[in-house]
This record gives sequence, C-alpha cells and structure tokens, in this order.
Amino acid sequence: MAVVLPVLFALLAAFSNALATVLQRKAALTVPQSQGFRPGLVLDLLRRPVWLGGMLAVVVAGVSQAVALATGPLSLVQPLFVLELPLALLLASLATGRRLAPAVWLAVGGVVVGLGVALVSAAPDAGEEDVALDRWLPALVACAGAAVLLAAAGLRRAVGKARAGCLGAATAVCYALTAALMKDSMRVLDTDGVAGFLTAWQTYAFAAAGVGAVLLLEHAMQGGPLVASQPALTLGDAAVSLMLGVVLYREEVRAGWWVLPQLLGVAVVVAGVLTLARRGIDLRETNKMPEATK
Repeated sequence: MAVVLPVLFALLAAFSNALATVLQRKAALTVPQSQGFRPGLVLDLLRRPVWLGGMLAVVVAGVSQAVALATGPLSLVQPLFVLELPLALLLASLATGRRLAPAVWLAVGGVVVGLGVALVSAAPDAGEEDVALDRWLPALVACAGAAVLLAAAGLRRAVGKARAGCLGAATAVCYALTAALMKDSMRVLDTDGVAGFLTAWQTYAFAAAGVGAVLLLEHAMQGGPLVASQPALTLGDAAVSLMLGVVLYREEVRAGWWVLPQLLGVAVVVAGVLTLARRGIDLRETNKMPEATK
C-alpha cells in the first residue's frame, strides 16, 4: 500500500498532464509567435477556451502530484511522468479518430515496459523527510542557473529544433525543482498545518518555480517541433528529479548487478520516447488536433 498510493496518484497526474499537453499545444499555436521571452503570451492564451481547459487539467495534475509526492519518494513519483508522452499521443489519436501506426504502438509498449523494469530494479526508498537549508541552497542555485542558461541559449536561436530542445530542457529543470519543493512543502503542511504551509518559504518557492515552468513550456511549444522539445522535457524531468531525490532527500536506489536492468530499462524508455516524439503529434503544420500517424 505504501507504494500503490503514490503510484496511482502519479499516474493520474501523468494522465492529466498529457491531456493538458494536447490542449495547451493546440492553443499555443493559435497566438502570435515571438522570438523573445514574452510574459504577455499567457494573456493571449487566456482568451482561448482550449487553453483554459488545459490549465484545469494542470490543476488536477498538480493536486494529484502533491498527494503522490506526500506519500512516496521523489525518485519514484517523477519518473512515472515519462508516461505523459505516450498518454498524450493516445489522447490525440482518440480526439482525431486516427489510428496509431504499429511502430508507434511498439514504442508505447517500450516506454511502459522499460519504465517498469527500471523502477522495479531501482526500488527507490523513501529517504529522509526533512531537507536542511544547507542542502537546499546549492540545489536551488544549480537548478535556477541551469534553467536560465538553457532558456537564454534557446531564445537566442531561431525557431527550430535547437530552440525547442533548449527550452524543453529548461522547462524540465523547473518541473523537477517544482516537484522537489512541493514535496517539502507537503511535509510542512502535514507537520505544521495550514498556517505553517502558508508561511513556509518552500510553498512560495515551488509556486514561483511552477509559474516559470508554465511560461517556459508555452515558449517551448512554440519554439519548434515536438521531436526536439518533448524528449528534452520528458527525459530531463525524470533525470533531474532522480538527482534531486538522491541529493536532497537521500533517497537510495539499488546498486550492484541491479544497475544492469536499470540501464536496460532506461535505454528502452529513451528509444521509445524518441520514436514517439519523431512519429507523433505536431500541430505546427495543420493547426488542428494532433496528428498521430505521421
């Protein structure tokens, strides 16, 4: 039961995020594009009902993620979000009535099986609940610096794979940091109640990181093809979250010969994600619901 609850809520969050991705990407391509970072992009999107539906899905995902992180280790919960891409592809296929190609179904199966093998082999433990400030400070500086550098590198480039990849990676760092901060703020809520939660620095830090992630995500969606942004976002979130789980929460994964099936599972997941991103949804050419069988 200790593992079932966080896994179930993580899967619900992944599904909600997948739905949000489909809706938000459609909306992001209906507003004027910009070469630089434009906070006003969100104001344009607020006039799109489809984007508002996507944001509602984001809220459901956020609540589900908070419950998952409050009951399970970061290094277990966040890697499950790799399932967002195949789920988004399946939702897009249902929305358009288009069948998925056999190679796409094979890639979907590869992501699911590879992720299962990697997580079962790693068997991450709960680690420590309380993270000292002296561990938070270097992690915050490192993540903020990486996100800023990646975003700056992406925004200097023209629309294309390099721009989308850099912005997707920057978004991944922000998402991972948001999850790590959210987990700590959920601990504060459990121990100190609502008053403690509302006065804890972690609460406002994860809110700020989450806002930054949303802004970067919208620019990544406009920045170039999904084949560049989605793997950077999906795999980057899982990788950075795993590192933060180990560094901040002292979560441990199996070592020794268990590393071999872990690496095999990760390799299958990477291959599946790259295949899905290459053959999957891209609204840029049609500005319609995602096309699933290119």
